[in-house]
Order: sequence, then structure tokens, then C-alpha cells
Amino acid sequence: GEVTGLPSALALVGLAALVAVFAVRRTGRTLVAALLALCGAGTVAAALGGAGDRSALEAKAAEASGLTRGAVEAVSFGPWPYVAALGGAALLAAGLLALRHGSRWPAMSGRHERADGAAAARGRRAAPDPDRPEELWKALDRGEDPTTGSGGNRS
Repeated sequence: GEVTGLPSALALVGLAALVAVFAVRRTGRTLVAALLALCGAGTVAAALGGAGDRSALEAKAAEASGLTRGAVEAVSFGPWPYVAALGGAALLAAGLLALRHGSRWPAMSGRHERADGAAAARGRRAAPDPDRPEELWKALDRGEDPTTGSGGNRS
């Protein structure tokens, strides 16, 4: 994180794209899958590129010591750049998999989306019978107001 914040930022965007792949359809799925693959490739490149970069650490050493230039001699980076690169490779593989097979995956259901023209095309339903509670509940499920219609508002 001290050397570059790019791998973690790209990983977050990639994780958001990973979830979004299943929420979009057709062309949107292709675009999000391409973004996912690009985020994975960028994470791998940035993590491996920053694995041996000492310039950011030397700038921090110069700032801490008050000198114009600092030298860092003994640095160990640990396994984290390679772990980040491995995670980026997983995002890249997921993006390529979604690009290759995503068009055959089922899309999220549009069941709960309001269809603007569909209700008008089916025509107006008769007002539910207020003496039958199950019809009132069905009307509410369809998004209709059971208190209006031919029965009127009984008050």
C-alpha cells in the first residue's frame, strides 16, 4: 500500500464488476465482463510492477529524516505483492470466463420490475370483490388499488 494503491483500487472495482456481471444482460454483461478482465490484468501488472519498487519508500524515508533524498537499503516486501497479483489473476480469469460464456448465463429476473405498457396492454381488470379478502390481496400484489373501481370506496 505504501508503494502504490492501484492494485487495491482496481481490485475493488473488479469485485464490484464481478457482482454486476450477474445483474446486467446482453451488451451490458459483455462490457462489465471486459471491465472485470481489465481490472484483473491491471491489478496483476500494478502488483508485480510495485513488488520491487523502492522509490516510494525512499521518498518516505527522506520525508521522515528531513533530508532531500533518502536511501533505503534493507527492505523486504513480503508475499503481499504476489498475493495481490494472484487475486488479480483470479479477477482476470473470471472476466475472461464471463466474456466467453456470459451470453449463455441466465439473467436476473425482471419479475418485480414495473412494466409500463404491459398493464395497459392487458386492459383494466374488474374491481375486486370487497367481500372476498383473497381478491383484495391479489389486487394489491398486482399493484392495483382495491379501494377504487366499480365497487368504490366503502366508508
